[in-house]
Amino acid sequence: MKKNKKVLITGVAGFIGFHLAKKLVAEGLDVVGIDNLNDYYDPNLKLTRLQELDVDTADLNDLDRREGLVSFVKMDLQDKESMIQLFENERFDFVVNLAAQAGVRHSLTHPQDYVDNNITGFLNVLECCRAYPIAHLVFASSSSVYGLSEAIPFNEDDSTDHPLAIYAASKKANEMMAHSYAHLFNVPSTGLRFFTVYGPWGRPDMALYIFTKAMTEGKEFEVFNNGDMSRDFTYVADIVESIKRLLPKPPQKNNPNFDAEKPTPSKSKATYQIFNIGNNAPVQLMDYVHAIEKELGVKGKIVFKPLQPGDVTRTYANVESLFEYIDFKPETKVEEGIKKFVEFYREYHNLQS
Repeated sequence: MKKNKKVLITGVAGFIGFHLAKKLVAEGLDVVGIDNLNDYYDPNLKLTRLQELDVDTADLNDLDRREGLVSFVKMDLQDKESMIQLFENERFDFVVNLAAQAGVRHSLTHPQDYVDNNITGFLNVLECCRAYPIAHLVFASSSSVYGLSEAIPFNEDDSTDHPLAIYAASKKANEMMAHSYAHLFNVPSTGLRFFTVYGPWGRPDMALYIFTKAMTEGKEFEVFNNGDMSRDFTYVADIVESIKRLLPKPPQKNNPNFDAEKPTPSKSKATYQIFNIGNNAPVQLMDYVHAIEKELGVKGKIVFKPLQPGDVTRTYANVESLFEYIDFKPETKVEEGIKKFVEFYREYHNLQS
């Protein structure tokens, strides 16, 4: 990718957004990041991530621009007028939309959060990309869109019409919204279905953080479906390398692999495409737990529970399309990723190794 291109990362203080910002800055790109710094999980972790990007986080106010390795503006995607002003001022070359209300279980009790943040917020992103044309919009979807599907491994052209929670439904909606804007207004869009991203600076509501915290504190923790689950755990560095390679490769019109008589979800005549982004190597949840135990040198106090509403028992990404498109395949081993997370966790919480 050419240096000095300007990239907007929404959700830059989030887990993936933070790592992507570091990666793109190191590649010589001009990165602007926005985040509303909400309290879905500890905002101090988000602020510390920003500090790692050399952003002054003292007395941050809405629309207060701070310079560091990135240019940061505290902003909410729902603030349409401020979003329009930002796009008008900056004239972005690329946009990576990672801002979203996360969490399947939270969506069971707070569904409106997902409509406001994930649907209305994403609509504002699309409207801005329409008004101020960009070379490529890359946006976060989720493996959760596969819902009830048991066709393993999940393929981008499988049905995604049976989501299990409003979180998944909001991500499915994002895919459909992006397609309509690609078709009507030529907004080049690539959706990425993330598969269980983990690694240093990860979210405290994710399993790796929860399990590690409980083990280091000698407390019990819950493992659902009695541990009979598997996930395609994907290391965050593999995710951001994939996004970096994707940015300069927007989809083109009239994809020759699109068949209008047998249309599939991942391809289109419009400037639109969908990829899975996973490790392509599912791991049993209990093997994941045991890997954390081994790295910490402790035995976890597990409380087995039944399957939670909205959860699926297994995920597994077919990533051949992505590999062919960008010549890169995520492949970091779980043991290596967990080791790096534990190193981060101990340093962040000032724990002795």
